[in-house]
Amino acid sequence: MAGNKGVARYRDGRMVKGLTTDFLPNRDFFHVAPDEGGNPVTVRHGELKAIFFVRDYEGDATHRPTNEFDSSRPVVGRKLRVVFEDGEVIVGTTQGYQPGRPGFFIVPADTSSNSERCYVLAAATKEVAWL
Repeated sequence: MAGNKGVARYRDGRMVKGLTTDFLPNRDFFHVAPDEGGNPVTVRHGELKAIFFVRDYEGDATHRPTNEFDSSRPVVGRKLRVVFEDGEVIVGTTQGYQPGRPGFFIVPADTSSNSERCYVLAAATKEVAWL
């Protein structure tokens, strides 16, 4: 099954890793077929912190995350800093953030991050600021 590798992270700390073929930002839910097998899980946007679209499910335990932009690469989009309710911070670029919308995509500044992009649920943020 073709799809996007994703890690759906809930506001309460739970997460589910797997493929999604029906994620749409304007729908209230989507499905994730868990990486470890089993039936697809229905994921409701209202329960989420974000969905991280990833290169692989494990990541690199030796990677030291950074919120710095690579000065040798052009920046596409507007720079943005997101602080989640749980204190996690992501710095990246967006082409679609508008206050008042339920969510938005962000591409992390850290080009060696396992996350290629993520969809942030605005209700799970404490602060969103332009840089």
